[in-house]
Amino acid sequence: MRAIWNGTIIAESDATVVVEGNHYFPADSVRCTLLAPTGTRTRCPWKGEATQ
Repeated sequence: MRAIWNGTIIAESDATVVVEGNHYFPADSVRCTLLAPTGTRTRCPWKGEATQ
């Protein structure tokens, strides 16, 4: 599975976890240097709190 944005691969793994049809990448498969925090916070009853 690959996550591509603007033609750049930002995550790639054969070990994603699928929950309710959504793929979740292992942390070590994400190119974090290409990401920036947005300040947005969300809460999911299954996954808990997250910051984006």
